[in-house]
Amino acid sequence: MANFKQYRTDFPILDQTVNGEKLVYLDSAATAQRPTPVLNRVMKFYQTDNANVHRGVHTLAERATADYEAARVTVQKFINAAKPEEIIFTKGCTDALNLVAATYGQANIQAGDEIVISIAEHHSNLIPWQQLAKQKGATLKYIGLTDDGELDLADVKQQITDQTKLVAIAHATNVLGTVNPIKELAQITHQHGAVIVVDGAQAVAHMPVDVQALDVDFYAFSGHKMMSPTGIGVLYGKADLLATMPPYQYGGEMIGEVHQQASTWAPIPYKFEAGTQNIAGAVGLAAAINYLNQIGMTQIAAHEQALVQKLLPQLLSIDQLTVYGPHDPAKHTGVVAFNLTGLHPHDLATALDMEGIAVRAGHHCAQPLMEYLQVTATARASFYLYNTEADVDALVTAIKKAKEFFRIGTGETK
Repeated sequence: MANFKQYRTDFPILDQTVNGEKLVYLDSAATAQRPTPVLNRVMKFYQTDNANVHRGVHTLAERATADYEAARVTVQKFINAAKPEEIIFTKGCTDALNLVAATYGQANIQAGDEIVISIAEHHSNLIPWQQLAKQKGATLKYIGLTDDGELDLADVKQQITDQTKLVAIAHATNVLGTVNPIKELAQITHQHGAVIVVDGAQAVAHMPVDVQALDVDFYAFSGHKMMSPTGIGVLYGKADLLATMPPYQYGGEMIGEVHQQASTWAPIPYKFEAGTQNIAGAVGLAAAINYLNQIGMTQIAAHEQALVQKLLPQLLSIDQLTVYGPHDPAKHTGVVAFNLTGLHPHDLATALDMEGIAVRAGHHCAQPLMEYLQVTATARASFYLYNTEADVDALVTAIKKAKEFFRIGTGETK
């Protein structure tokens, strides 16, 4: 088993105090921290290889192009895409999902068609489909949840019909920590002749992902949630689908030929990568993937599950505290959302910050889910490979301290 305490030393940002306390970073679902090997690789690119790609014959341009295309192959192998051309570099997961909506969606969704998503989707995997449905006169339908926050598979079979043309679903949810059965959903989707788009932002950094085994049509994720620089993301798409889709943006790099009154487009993936891309971001993403591969995605998933297995029973034992999502660690990522009765999540997060513990509080870009849960917001702790059992203990202790300070359950305030 990997020594995760050892890996923690690779993250210099964690070696600091906040409000006089040792930093406990539990906000990786929002953005992960970067290890020294990734920071060094990005710095090396800027110091030795920085140039624009695909546009020059000089040595730096050739080296930069080689770095950029090597990063594409690294991503391809990481998620087991069939070929490098199926990997499109984007600004992030949001950009990737909007790309699908603006290209495949605009070309294929018609009035009367159905688009199916879940009630637990992040706004990035909700608003593009909501707006597409409004523009096209299509119907947007929602899959509900079971009482413990899992996707309701009985409702899946009710919502996905022969009128469904597209299903968009998160591989792992950003609030409840639920891992959705993507392979089964893909089978149901394809039985009805529809395509499935998967938001992998909360999954690809935390568990093994094989897009061919899952048989998904599109898979989107962000680099910054898996320890790369910000501003880089990926859209995987099956090559036959990508080849039929119109460009997302127009300009340099994505063209075949340009004439005064007409233009042709470059082959995939380049027709979707207009302009100068985030080259250093792609290089950093490849470095992050190499770092993850050295540890092993199966080991990372097991480590996070062990932390959640330690945390959940302790949270559930705290009077006046509600945990949202599955109570079974085996059905969980390292994301845990909770509330203390009578204390706004922002106040709880502030109290935890005073103890050096960084959690997120708010609607987490999932307002329809908040309405579904009948809350305005939650606090959310999210774990990653650099977290330890000591971090779990610190969180539980700080929550109990906040509960005591605010006299939760007593009707008094200290």
